[in-house]
Amino acid sequence: MFVRSTVAALGLTLLAAAAVAFARDGGTVWAGVYTEAQASRGQATYREACASCHGDTLGGGEMAPALVGTTFQENWTGQTLRDVFARMRTMPPSDPGSLPRDKAADVLAYVLKENGFPAGAKELTSSNSDLEVITIAPKSN
Repeated sequence: MFVRSTVAALGLTLLAAAAVAFARDGGTVWAGVYTEAQASRGQATYREACASCHGDTLGGGEMAPALVGTTFQENWTGQTLRDVFARMRTMPPSDPGSLPRDKAADVLAYVLKENGFPAGAKELTSSNSDLEVITIAPKSN
């Protein structure tokens, strides 16, 4: 029992250290935090669940803000993906949280892609602890 507890504690410590290192070493959306395949799935889900309010091109609608461009940057720069994800989970207003977390992560990947943030080798997870170490940042020159 002691060995199992020690191994588990060591594993958690290593994960926490990796998250801190990721955040310290550029844990931003510019690090490639989603995959192309995930963004493609997210596009399909977006069309089904989000486009009626936010528009086919993510440009916003009468009652919903744009999810691309200047509006997105102004609203979310300096925030973490956990913040964006939490806001997404309040949608749609008529049925908050009805989109499963994994599908919401896919939609977030699609939104990141459409905002010009690069894809990477690992999928974006829906874990709050993973999302809170990734910041939306303007592109550095």
